Amino acid sequence: MSRPSATILFDGVCNLCNGFVQFIIKNDSAGHFRFASLQSEAGQKLLAARGITAPVTDPESVLLVTATSVYSHSTAVLHILRKLGGAWALLYAGIVLPRFMRDAAYRFVARNRYRWFGREEACMLPTPELAKRFL
Repeated sequence: MSRPSATILFDGVCNLCNGFVQFIIKNDSAGHFRFASLQSEAGQKLLAARGITAPVTDPESVLLVTATSVYSHSTAVLHILRKLGGAWALLYAGIVLPRFMRDAAYRFVARNRYRWFGREEACMLPTPELAKRFL
């Protein structure tokens, strides 16, 4: 497993977001990504270091933080899928769609995610073997 090259910040109480993190972990055999919830102190410190403030109480987006950029909404998801490689990377072709269209679909799901998928009262705790990939 390689050293993580990017950090994914996600809504730690959202079941859909937690499922997405589990999907990434399962498909990121090279270990490109590490993770932190947007609600966590580590996640907020990472954003503050980039001069970004994100809502902690109702975060709307997954954020992908690389050495040079911070991606949000549909762009973050597409970059994550591309980095996973294999057939998932083919979905990056969606980047050719206008961002306002991609992000409108993303925001529609984000607004309804708690109703459709539920939420937890606290952020998920990683297993001991996955803990090293979480900030």
